[in-house]
Amino acid sequence: MAQPRAIGRLDVHSKARENGSAIAHLRSQGCMKALFPRRCDWVDAIVINTAGGLTGGDKLDIDACVGAGSRMSLTTQAAERAYKASADVARVSTKLCVEDSARMHWLPQELILFEGAALKRRLQFALQGKAELLMVEPVVFGRVAMGEELTKVQFQDRIEISRDGVPLYMDALNLTGDLRAQMARVAGGAGAMASVVLVAPNAEAHLKPLRKLLPESGGASLLAEDLLALRLLASDSFELRRALLPILDRLSGDRLPTSWRL
Repeated sequence: MAQPRAIGRLDVHSKARENGSAIAHLRSQGCMKALFPRRCDWVDAIVINTAGGLTGGDKLDIDACVGAGSRMSLTTQAAERAYKASADVARVSTKLCVEDSARMHWLPQELILFEGAALKRRLQFALQGKAELLMVEPVVFGRVAMGEELTKVQFQDRIEISRDGVPLYMDALNLTGDLRAQMARVAGGAGAMASVVLVAPNAEAHLKPLRKLLPESGGASLLAEDLLALRLLASDSFELRRALLPILDRLSGDRLPTSWRL
């Protein structure tokens, strides 16, 4: 008998108004929900997967648009978990539009991969005009404190950022098989990693201060005048978060979602 699969979709759009930003459109289906803490200057959304994790055959879609001149922050209630898949692959597709003079903060908490996980993710940002973006994507390769080791994993991850149809940043990750051995060979046995990207006119001003905040296992580069990219490796999720918090506080203007500190 085929097992039931989690299917969910979330659509949320924001618009500018006289005293800040507001929700222009909201629709959720299946296991995808969103909560909105009370604010008026930004649309702050907490995305929730009520299925409690991802496994083979699950399919989640997020479609968000930050309307011209408005502000939106998207985060998650807690870390997402990709569990062992008995068959098929879990798929997560996220398409984010940031219109002219708008700003988006894409700040999900960690994705934790479990032994036997099979997951394909695609994250696409379409910036328009003078849009700004702050993005973080943290990934944890098993829970070190629980003695977990990943020897059979399928994880494909793709991030794409464009402005007015012109590619700005592309990153792809394909990890298959014995992840423990692969990380030992190419990443010093790191148990967690994160990618951070800032697209903003003041990106260059953050470069030197961020390099001072980074541990030896991290690096930051200015890929264009308005594009700052950072990659960080850590031994486990605790060390990863400890390194990320001051970085994200600085880049977000001290408005990191409360869920990151719980």
